[in-house]
Amino acid sequence: MHTLITIVALLIVLGVVVFVHEAGHFMAARWAGVRVDAFSIGFGPALVKWKDKKNTIWKICCLPLGGYVSIYGQEDMFNRKKYTDLPKAKKVGHYLSVPAWKQFIIIGAGVFMNFMLAWFIYSANFMFHPRVVQLPVIGQVVRESVAFKAGIRVGDTIMKIDKSSIDNWGELIIAKELANKHDADVLIARRDRLIHVKLAPADRWGLIADGSKTVLRKKGFFGAIYSGLRETYHQSKNLLVVLKQIVTGERSSKQLGSFITIAQVSGHALEAGFFVFLSIIALLSVNLGVINLLPLPVLDGGYLLILIIEAITRRKLNGKAMEYVILLGWILIMLLFVFTMWNDIARVFHIG
Repeated sequence: MHTLITIVALLIVLGVVVFVHEAGHFMAARWAGVRVDAFSIGFGPALVKWKDKKNTIWKICCLPLGGYVSIYGQEDMFNRKKYTDLPKAKKVGHYLSVPAWKQFIIIGAGVFMNFMLAWFIYSANFMFHPRVVQLPVIGQVVRESVAFKAGIRVGDTIMKIDKSSIDNWGELIIAKELANKHDADVLIARRDRLIHVKLAPADRWGLIADGSKTVLRKKGFFGAIYSGLRETYHQSKNLLVVLKQIVTGERSSKQLGSFITIAQVSGHALEAGFFVFLSIIALLSVNLGVINLLPLPVLDGGYLLILIIEAITRRKLNGKAMEYVILLGWILIMLLFVFTMWNDIARVFHIG
């Protein structure tokens, strides 16, 4: 039963996040007057397929681990002679027939929709789901711990860690993780005073929450909209920091996971409840948006960077060299997929 829930949760999460991303590209292309040849959820042979009035083929395929939108002529952006040689009639609806700023919108629309989805879900959660929030009030300080030596006392309230405002214990934990390689500047409220202390990096600071200091929070419309935007921003920032720490070696690359990790987390979230499951969809949507913005070949961020370079230099990047760059990008993506799959397999079967 648990396996079935995990599979269903994975299909729902990936289906929603991928559909919204590709719908962004699709809607932007239609708005710009560019022809869309296909809209696919999943890869491989089609399980269901139909054609709409504008001759776009819609597909749901047997391997539901992603998706794509096939935009007419987008592959010609590095072979512009092919576009130039086309008969006038075949240039209608071609990707290169629209100005660069519209191409920019078409490429960036997928990421934009992912962030909008996350913002919408987080806002809805804040508005409709009252939550018991653990306030960042200290209930106990472990003796001889980092916090104890810094002078933190029972009853202190953590207000800020580095540049991050702390509103609840969950934000405290996240900020602590982000500061795991440097001395953290912590702002504390103690009675009617504000105090700054430095906490050295450590696996644990030695702080235990005061379990009696909780509140039930449900936000109004504008408060929920603001909090949803703030949560989307914080989750995006946290992912960038984690990626940077992995690249610099501050974190282990073994923390990277594939769709197996997504399936397990999604399954547990679905069992935990509707609003928890929605939060996982929002988090994955943020992750997909941030990763797609990285300036790497074949990712949306890579294509956006190319358009920016072309706009600055007023020269089009053409030729075999760019085709090889894109090929290298695909190779890197495949190697990353294999690496994350191995991480998950090693974790599940306790290898290494």
